[in-house]
Amino acid sequence: MSNDQINEKGSHEFREGTINDKPPTLTHSPTMEEMTEHYTKFPNAWSHVRYRFREFFAEFFGTMFVILFGDGVVCQVVLSGSTKVAPAPKGEYISISFAWGIGVAIGVWISGGISGGHLNPAVTLALATTRRFPWKKVPVYMLAQLLGALLGAAIVYANYFHAIDAFEGKGVRTVAGTAGLFSTYAEELTMSASAAAWFDEFLGTAILLIGVLAITDQKNLAPIPGLLPVALFLLITGIGMAFGMQTGYAINPARDLGPRILSAMAGYGKGVFTFRNEYWIWCPVIAPFCGAIVGAFVYDIFLFVGGDSVVNSPNAVARAHHQRAANAARPGFPNAIEDV
Repeated sequence: MSNDQINEKGSHEFREGTINDKPPTLTHSPTMEEMTEHYTKFPNAWSHVRYRFREFFAEFFGTMFVILFGDGVVCQVVLSGSTKVAPAPKGEYISISFAWGIGVAIGVWISGGISGGHLNPAVTLALATTRRFPWKKVPVYMLAQLLGALLGAAIVYANYFHAIDAFEGKGVRTVAGTAGLFSTYAEELTMSASAAAWFDEFLGTAILLIGVLAITDQKNLAPIPGLLPVALFLLITGIGMAFGMQTGYAINPARDLGPRILSAMAGYGKGVFTFRNEYWIWCPVIAPFCGAIVGAFVYDIFLFVGGDSVVNSPNAVARAHHQRAANAARPGFPNAIEDV
């Protein structure tokens, strides 16, 4: 048999098999038990830990990314201003505003679908006060945010360690020199009055909460969930551009306190806490808490109509009306019928 005959025979057999063979058919549809037979919610020991602390981890890493971008850009812009560090400046104030906005957007993308993406103790406290966020979660969220901010600042410090040495001097760390790379310090010329510095942080955080509640209000013009971080990017960038000059727009107690603790540990000393009569506690910590609560109440009192706000809790008259309506709608008992 020639090669052509062999090839023709093999090709014919292949065509017959392709045409005549029928695909196997299922004898029955798989049951739910069969489909989930090998599935387990906790495939290993770590999955139990992750499930229990997932919201904590989300707030931790989300806040860490805020600081990575935020403190990172401040270090790059300020340190590159010295020819000892870089031959030319690497950014301007607008770079700082944009990077802080990007940091918040990335942080919310990381955490928003898991924990809600608070990333800010002032936001957490305001939501617990006005929107019935569980109070038992408040300390957990705040601790995660503080630790995440501290770790983020530590990573930035390690990355720019040698640049800071070149800027200030090897091993030199001063509050007046580079402590402002990590935490906020009010401008001496424009913020000589303590009350003015306090109001600046209060105002910035109130604006933040009004904006946050507006862009998450489903009865307003809320974006689709995947685009929420973009709206927050615009909000944070706008606050930085409009209100960032005088106090550095902390508007987030964890954003300021976590890096401040890190700077004290890194050699800046107690001066980071004694600056202008304990400025750190009343301006970048207390003022944002107050501003957040006031901003949340302003939005809920005048604009929000949802039932999850304490402002919209039904009063005694509304509760009585609801009860009467429920009683009227309740069907009566059917009459008994005897079988004949």
